[in-house]
Amino acid sequence: MTRGVLFVHSAPRALCPHIEWAAGGAVGAQAKFDWTPQPAAPGLVRAEICWQASPGSGARIASALRGWDNVRYEVTEEPSAGFDGGRWSHTPSLGIYHAVTDVHGNIVVSEDVIRAVMERTAGNATELTAELDRALGRAWDDELESFRHAGEGAPVRWLTKVG
Repeated sequence: MTRGVLFVHSAPRALCPHIEWAAGGAVGAQAKFDWTPQPAAPGLVRAEICWQASPGSGARIASALRGWDNVRYEVTEEPSAGFDGGRWSHTPSLGIYHAVTDVHGNIVVSEDVIRAVMERTAGNATELTAELDRALGRAWDDELESFRHAGEGAPVRWLTKVG
């Protein structure tokens, strides 16, 4: 088993039951979130839910929520025996970003990615910075940061498979 967190940073209220159904279905549980107003996007709501399920559930949750209009979310999955951790970030304008994470939640960029970036940028520092920013998901972090801060102190529930 592993665990993680689903942060729904912003969603239209009409999608809330669909998000609960999709996230719960991804881990085989029934979900009921505590939805609160999202101060960074008036008219939208937010929720956080901790989950515990089999490894790979973070990817299933992220995939279940992918592509819905006006939904911003992040899913984290902690590493477990034989499995890397992960983070999936989604915004309507950027789509989905995935990164492997270490035990502290840091993004891990592989040797192969770094070598390819170095080769593509051929010593151009500006291009190197841009490519590394892409590998680290900086555009998603930049877009989600105000939504993350707006959620500090929000209620959190646990989503676990029953039985």
